[in-house]
Amino acid sequence: MSRWDFTDAEFSARRARAREAIGAAGLDWFLLFHPVTIRWLTGSDAKSYQEFQCLLVSAKPGPISVLTRAGERNEFLQDALVDDVFTWGGGEPDDPLRALEQVLHRLGLPGSRIGLEVPGYYLHPHHYVRLHQILGETFVEATNLIHDLTLVKSATELQYIREAARIADVAMERFAGTLAAGRTELELAGEIHHALLTTGSGLAASPINLVSGERSCFSHGAPTRRRMRRGDFGNVEYGATFNRYTSTIGRQFCLGPPTSRMRELYDLVCRASDACRAQMRAGVPAVVPHEAAKQVIADAGLDHGRVHLSGYGLAPGSPPGWAEPIHLFGGSPYTLQAGMVVTVEPPVFLGEEQLGARIIDNVLITNEGTELLSRFPRDLIECDVDHHGNN
Repeated sequence: MSRWDFTDAEFSARRARAREAIGAAGLDWFLLFHPVTIRWLTGSDAKSYQEFQCLLVSAKPGPISVLTRAGERNEFLQDALVDDVFTWGGGEPDDPLRALEQVLHRLGLPGSRIGLEVPGYYLHPHHYVRLHQILGETFVEATNLIHDLTLVKSATELQYIREAARIADVAMERFAGTLAAGRTELELAGEIHHALLTTGSGLAASPINLVSGERSCFSHGAPTRRRMRRGDFGNVEYGATFNRYTSTIGRQFCLGPPTSRMRELYDLVCRASDACRAQMRAGVPAVVPHEAAKQVIADAGLDHGRVHLSGYGLAPGSPPGWAEPIHLFGGSPYTLQAGMVVTVEPPVFLGEEQLGARIIDNVLITNEGTELLSRFPRDLIECDVDHHGNN
């Protein structure tokens, strides 16, 4: 993503909404650290989230400033919509918090009411401690204040997500066409990555999950040198991106005819997914579709295998993930809104049986229900293998 992926008018509207939310929260300034919110307001795709970065936004109209490491200065100047770029570091060690303190004084923040994002992964604990020392008691933690504004997607954002979904489908077709006994999980992952990148996907924020055989009970297992063989049940899941906007997909596969238990688990997660999606529409609390999926799995006596939530909002993510604050699980405070993009993926993973199953589809929330964005059939991908292990 860059500033050129959206019109100036769309960025202006986003900034106006952000300033309104900051003011409505009784704050004068807001400090952002999450790469998704920084990207949403500026278009920046710089990797400065690996170290320390901060976007400073006032509740009143005025310049938007960023503090980033010196190595990203040129990228912010050319590819991001920011008014002032302050930097720290360079060829020698530097203290980013000392640089931030100087920026705060330069912009007149001392004495102001300041809001703060405190996101996982992107704000180191020692930086948070230093921020507390610098700001004293004048700040308020409001981690999702701006992030919640990003949940309903614009027409352009939906266009990018649809393209990502198309690319994900192409890669799944490649996987299904190259699945064979004797091939390693890594080789098959390579086929998927080749299809993704040559079809126009960027690098996804989270690595591919690909497990087979006795590893199929791993809910997020990375591909290994394990070779496929007759009788294997498995799962493949990954994300495709377009202009950083992500679409995910997950499918089950089997080499040779599935056992009755494999078919039972596959059918169960399909029914749970259907029950989840049937409850999804604008105005419905996010916990409702989760409870519907949970009930289907519990009725089968396998709730202990439901080791993952039923779905979540899908964002233009940065490593290590793409999930948004909205989650489909117990106690979720969110309500579904038209224009949200949500995954549907209630799972069952059974360590004692060395088996697991999960189907992942993406849906667009509408006033009437959902629109399915994943087009590749969710049928069990079956690879013909004879008793000698030959395709």
